[in-house]
Amino acid sequence: MIIQTGQRTDIPAFYSQWFLNRLKEGYVMVRNPFYPSSVSRYELNPQIVDLITFCTKNPIPVLRNAELRNALSVYNQWWYVSLTPYGKEIEPNVPEKAAVAEAIIELSKWLGPEKVGWRYDPVFISEKYSIPYHIKAFENIARRLCGATKTAVISFIDLYPKVRRNFPEAREVSREERLVLGKAFAKIAAKYGMVLRPCAEGTELAQFGADCSGCQTVSVLENAIGQKLKIPKKNSARKECACFLNGDIGAYNSCAHLCHYCYANADSRLVLENMKAHNPLSPLLIGDLTDDDKVFNTEQKSWIVQ
Repeated sequence: MIIQTGQRTDIPAFYSQWFLNRLKEGYVMVRNPFYPSSVSRYELNPQIVDLITFCTKNPIPVLRNAELRNALSVYNQWWYVSLTPYGKEIEPNVPEKAAVAEAIIELSKWLGPEKVGWRYDPVFISEKYSIPYHIKAFENIARRLCGATKTAVISFIDLYPKVRRNFPEAREVSREERLVLGKAFAKIAAKYGMVLRPCAEGTELAQFGADCSGCQTVSVLENAIGQKLKIPKKNSARKECACFLNGDIGAYNSCAHLCHYCYANADSRLVLENMKAHNPLSPLLIGDLTDDDKVFNTEQKSWIVQ
């Protein structure tokens, strides 16, 4: 099976010690975000966990934790690291761009470029972050990451209710703007040895050489493992998404990056409340088990084709 860590929060950035404790204990528990008293238990065992995926804006806490790196070394891993050109007015608590770029390069040296992807998303247009600005920024980052990854993922901002509330000045990116940027990004990615993968953006950028099959598809994960997988079924967040997203162990409203475009945080006050409730020794990311909780042992088995 596959354990996901990055759909709801940023575990490497803010909860790396908790994750190490979970690996030591050999299990993790997850609240159902829609039915909070329902708790799923996952065994963390490399014999049945075929891959752990990470999606983060800051892998540095993991890279600097030798004990955690050692604990992870027995697992197959796939990492997406987001590196975008936005300032602190958009991404208040994301580390400096140069430090994140160096971390991506270090991840690649540790795991190999086939296990590390770069995300330049979401893309939004404003007076400051114009089309020429994005094209220049994308090339600068791609040049720096050349050889460290073979994958560059982009997506254009989606104005979910949470995004509209936290980022009211944001607007949709028009089709004309998407085509201009997509064409430029695909050309730049190829120049630096990367495949451009639009995330849930349909097939309109395929004409420029982009791979529009999805950003975390079964084939992407198989490539990271180096083996074929027989996955029971695909479970995506939305119909436009072709990715495999089962088994996430995170919690919404718990990412302290507080990016204005975030779809996973309702508001900063709730994030801070939840982070105060975080117990590094708890099997749950946020809070502890209560007497009213019903714990379900999730059926797990390896999906690697023997």
